[in-house]
Parts: sequence; C-alpha cells; structure tokens
Amino acid sequence: MTTNNQAISSRWSSRLSFILASSAAAVGLGNIWKFPYVMGENGGGAFVLVYLLCILAIGIPIMMAEVVIGRRGRHSPGYAAKSVALESGKHPAWQVAGWLGMLTGYLVLSFYAVIAGWALAYVFKAAQGVFTNASAEAVGKTFDALQASPGELMMWHSLIVVATILVVGNGVKNGLERSVRFLLPCMIVLLVCIALYSGSIGDFSTAVGFMFEPDFSKLSVNGVMVALGHSFFTLGLASGVVIMYGAYLPRETSIVQTSVWIAVIDTFVALLAGLAIFPLVFGYGLTPSEGPGLIFTTLPLAFSEMPAGGFVGTVFFIMLVIAAFTSAIAMIESSVAFVSEKFSLSRWPATLVSAGVLWLLGQLTIHSFAGSGWAQLDSEWLGKPIESLFDIIDVLTSSLLLPLGGLLLALLAGWVMRSEFSKDELDTKKGIFDVWLLCVKYISPVAIIIIFLQLIGFIKL
Repeated sequence: MTTNNQAISSRWSSRLSFILASSAAAVGLGNIWKFPYVMGENGGGAFVLVYLLCILAIGIPIMMAEVVIGRRGRHSPGYAAKSVALESGKHPAWQVAGWLGMLTGYLVLSFYAVIAGWALAYVFKAAQGVFTNASAEAVGKTFDALQASPGELMMWHSLIVVATILVVGNGVKNGLERSVRFLLPCMIVLLVCIALYSGSIGDFSTAVGFMFEPDFSKLSVNGVMVALGHSFFTLGLASGVVIMYGAYLPRETSIVQTSVWIAVIDTFVALLAGLAIFPLVFGYGLTPSEGPGLIFTTLPLAFSEMPAGGFVGTVFFIMLVIAAFTSAIAMIESSVAFVSEKFSLSRWPATLVSAGVLWLLGQLTIHSFAGSGWAQLDSEWLGKPIESLFDIIDVLTSSLLLPLGGLLLALLAGWVMRSEFSKDELDTKKGIFDVWLLCVKYISPVAIIIIFLQLIGFIKL
C-alpha cells in the first residue's frame, strides 16, 4: 500500500499549532505585497467580493483535499500522493501530483527568498531615515540601486536562507512550531497597529469605500480571472506546503474546521493589509493601481511625508519580513522532508542540503534583477515577455506548474482516492462531505482548467 519509506512520525503538538503554522505559511508576500496591488489594479470592492467567493468554492476545498492526502499518506508530498493512490488501487504514477507541488514550491521559494531579502534591506533603510523627506526620484533610485547590486542582494538573500536553516533544522516542534507561535501573532499585532495608525492619518473612508463597496463596472472579465487565480494561490496550494503540514496533523484534529480557520486568518490578513496600505495611498495622493512596485516604491513616499514615517516604515518592513519568513520556512519543509526520506539523512544535514541548493537557485533571480549579462534574455513564452532567467522561473511556476499541480491534486482527491478513505479522514457530516466532494471533483478542476488556459494564452479575455 505504501512506499518503502518509513512514515513520518513528527506531529504538531495541538490543533492550534497546525492552524498557526499553516496560516503563517499562507500569510506571506502574496497577502501583503501582492493582494493590495492586484486589488488596486482590478477595481477594489468588486474584486474583493469575487475573491471571497472563490476562496469558499475553490480555495478551502482544495486545501482540505491536500490535508487529506498529507495525513492519509504520512510522507513528503510525492510519497504521500503515491501512498494514497496505491491504497485506492490506482497507478503509482499519480505521485507526480505531489512531486510537482514540491518542485513548484521550491522554485517559488528560490525567488521568494530574494524578495524577502528586499524587505529585510528596507527595514534598515527605513530605520536609517533613507525615506525621510525623500522625493519620488530618490525613492526610485534607492530601489533601483538595491536591485542593481548583486553583492547587496546576495547578502540579504543569504541572511534569509541562514535564518531559514536555523529554524527548520530544529525540526517540527522545536523549530517550525515554536517560531510560528511567536511570529504569526507578532506579525498580526504589528499589522493591526499599522492599520490603526494609517487610518488615523490617511484617508480611511476612501480606502474602505474602495475596498468594500463593489463597483462591478470597474471589474473586467480578466479581473474575475485574477481573483479566481489569486484565491487559489494565496493559501499556498499546490506548493507542497499543505500536504507536508497535513502529514504532521494528529488523527483526532478536524480537517474541515482547521481548513476554514486557516482560510479565515489568511483572508483577514489580506484585507487588513489593504486597510494598512490604502488609507496612506489615498491620503497622500498616490495611485492604488501602481502594481508590484506599490510596496517598495510607492509606499515609501507616504512614509517620507507622514509623521514618524521612519519609525512606521521600519515597523512595516519588519512585519513584511516576518510574513515572508514564515512562508519561507514552510515552503522549504517538504524538500527537507524529502531529502531526509530519500537519502536517510538526519534533520540538520537534510536542511543544509536543501537550503544550499536553494541558495544557488536564488542566484538566478539575483543576477536577473542585477542585470548580469548571462542572466538576461530577449524572448517570449506563453505570450509573456522573457527578459531574464527570473522571468522563466516566474512564468513556469505561476502559469504552468501551480495550476497544473492544483488540477492533479483535485483529480487525485476527487477521482483517484476512494471516497471512503477521504470520508474517513474528513470525519464530518454527510452534507459537508458531499459539498466538498462536489467542489473537488467538478467545480475546482473546471475553475483551475479555465485559469490554466487563460494563463497560457489559450483563452483571451
């Protein structure tokens, strides 16, 4: 029934630990960096409403499916998927669903850790007063100078990787669990404080109206697709994280309740990030649809003008680093578990191997941003410009591997795994199980296929 590897014996010490760890994994740059700017680009309130509906219909069911696979399989993602398929009398080739997720999360982390390094650099720049009374040109030059310096980027990236090693190397309870029990509440408290201060000195009423008053005339069909895609990706799905964390979940813990709580916390933080950022954006005459530069080039302009801007900016980027770091330790965990299983290594050597390869992969992103000649390209793929090696990794993960991995996981949980096994794992009311099975068998796969076809340019919207 199972693989030749010994099942993972580590467990979360409590239901709360699993909720905190999984929420910390989901709450990352996607919530605080990406969600506000994609909301700004797609009309605000109408986008938020569609996004929340998609979380309910797609995000939560797929998350439950991944936890089911992880807990049933009790292995790193690929071996867990193989175990579930074999137990249901199906071909072991379905293990590709788990391997694909683990690979995707690892590749995403290779550039995610670099961007986390930007945030760490900005902590010190804000604390040193770099943004105090700075002009738009000065703020832009600061960001450009950071990106253009491979040595500086490498230093910040290395610090993030080393910190990740120190936490993950200590194991599930003494490393992951202990860190998130402190870091996630700390991050939320900091974000609440920033939101309160932002609302008091910025244009809070305009921000609330922008975020929570739906104007569907501002929401395009493409905006709906973005909401659909972001609802799927924001929970850290199809990246190996949820399956891996599910493998550590005690048998008596409810998958349904914990999945809902994780989605609630993740969504709360995303909306709270909007309430922290948009009052400043509107209050200081900035543009909400600024795009990816909203955090690193637009927001520092508000910090430069506001009272105690240097302190607030420092706190904001500390909070951003925490969010990024808790996701980083989650995304590397499945590869560490795999290396340990595959090569019979203890925790520390497995962590060092996984982190060492990750550090090397990060150089592709660093030199792409820094403009190193060997990392630059001039091409197009799937209708998207490819100007560097980073663009290849970005397009490969976001447009191909994430949706494909999500589709395979939905099919594995909905069609391959025998329903009595998934029903045993979910251990919930028949009505709830039937709704989940409907979503994971039909609604989620169709939605993911539409996302996939749109991302690769097959569907033009």
